[in-house]
Formats: sequence, C-alpha cells, structure tokens
Amino acid sequence: MLQQTKVNTVIPYYNRWLVEFPSIEAVAKANTDSVLKMWEGLGYYARARNFHSACIIIMNKFCGRVPENYQDFISLPGVGPYVAGAVMSIAYNVTIPAIDSNAYRVVSRIKSICLPFNGCKHEIAEFLSGHIPSDRPGDFNQALMDFGREICTFKNPLCGSCPIQENCSSVINNAVSKYPFRAKQVKKPHYRVAVGIVWHKNKILISRRKESGLLGGLWEFPGGKVKKGESAENCIIREINEELGVDVMPVSFLKQIKHVYSHFSITLDAFRCNYVAGDPSPIGCSDWKWINLEEIPQFPFPRASHKLFNFLI
Repeated sequence: MLQQTKVNTVIPYYNRWLVEFPSIEAVAKANTDSVLKMWEGLGYYARARNFHSACIIIMNKFCGRVPENYQDFISLPGVGPYVAGAVMSIAYNVTIPAIDSNAYRVVSRIKSICLPFNGCKHEIAEFLSGHIPSDRPGDFNQALMDFGREICTFKNPLCGSCPIQENCSSVINNAVSKYPFRAKQVKKPHYRVAVGIVWHKNKILISRRKESGLLGGLWEFPGGKVKKGESAENCIIREINEELGVDVMPVSFLKQIKHVYSHFSITLDAFRCNYVAGDPSPIGCSDWKWINLEEIPQFPFPRASHKLFNFLI
C-alpha cells in the first residue's frame, strides 16, 4: 500500500484491510471484487491484484508462509527489488538494501550523483551494500527511509541537523539543491470521456475493465474516449456497441464531472440512456451485469464514477 502512496493516506485503508483480511489465507480465499473494493480509492490497482495473486501462490506453493528465500519471494506477483529488500531485511534479517525514493535522494546527495533513478540504481545498491550492517539490516533500511522523509527531504532539507553532513559531498560543495536529478516534467494528457447510464427493466448496465491497464478489474458505467469531431452522445452509442454489442439511445444529459488521476485528467459527460437492442457480451471488457441501484456499493468503481452516484436516481 505504501508504494507511491503517502503514509497518512494508507493508514485507514490498512486498518480496514486487517479487519476484513486478517491473514494471507483470508486474502487468498477472497474474490477479486472483494479485494478491489477494499482497495477502492488507493489507486494503482495492479498492486491489489498482484497481492491477491501472491497470497494464492503462497497458500498453494509455500504452505501459507511467506518464503524466506529471496529468489522465491521475488518471484511472487508484484514483488520487485525494493519490496524484496524491505521484506527480506525487516522480516528475515537478510542483508539487502531497500532502495526507494528516499534512499535514492540521500545517496545521490552524499555521492553527488546527477543521474535519473533508473540510471544509477546499481551504483546506489553497491554503495548501500557496503554500509548496511549484517546484524540489523531491517533497522538500517527503515532508518534510511525515515532519514530521507524527515531530514534529507526533497524540498528544504535540514542539512544543519544532518548527522552525516561531514560525509555528504553535496553539502561540502554547497550543491544540495542540484540533487537528486530532476527530470523535465511532462504535461499530463487530458481526455474527454462520455459514459452511459443505461436503464432496462429498472436496472442499470455496468461493465468490468480488463485487468491489463489502468484501473484494471474495476467496474464502470460503459463508455469511452470521445473522438475528435464526435459528440458525447454518439461516442456513447459507438463505445457501448463496440464494448458490449448493445444498442442504446442517450435521452438526457445527467452530469459533467472533472477528475485528475496520477497520469492524466478527464472531463466526463454522463447521459441517461435507454436500452434499445442486443444481448450484452464482453467484447471490449471482461464482464458485464445488470444491477439495481442499491447494489452499486458492492462493486469496486473508479473514483470518477463515485462522483455520479448521487445523480443516478
């Protein structure tokens, strides 16, 4: 949960998660919708799907115990070098550095490394491997994370309070502001999106996104990106036919919302639609359902969809 997410944001999710899923076995036995529902709002949903898959593998292959062997552990879905280093060092006292953004920032300043993260991970790993103590590797990694968060901060680092300032080349050379390497910010793309609230026999149609890609596995109101020169209404008719093989007719504008995701932003127009013809089929999605309004809380939806819930009646 802490990957790419702040601690204060994670804490309430973590506490709720432990109530719902107090063990690896409980996660493994849960269905994907239940897992994603508990994760709903945290974003980067591949983390939840990978964790679910990893728990199933741990139950089936490792008798319900997180593997102590590095190669076995890093083979689990969603586990990379940072997660492996953190878990192996903290849980099993294995002498492996955990290189996160804090470690990158601290070491890049100590050694005056003017390279992007992916370009210097090996150099940072070598440096930390030469300093991490074999008797307390977990404490070392956690201390480094705390040090980066509290002292060697991205903005306005507290160099005057730094206990290792005498060994920091960027402090010695009065060049702290140059590190870490700052890549040029890429402007986030913005998309126009249109969705249909399709009614048929007092039920509404929802579809499930394919697991690959952003927001994978979540349920949504069917629709998609508006093409250049296309109206929102025509977009809805086209997208729902392409994704589900269903013909619909937009009858009234419902709501426009704006939402910002981590990598892009959207302006979404929602229309109330009547079902016209066709049997739904998961052509461009992974599943579909006709549901009653009161069933909506049972399904994990993207945050943008939540902004429409109060306008569906």
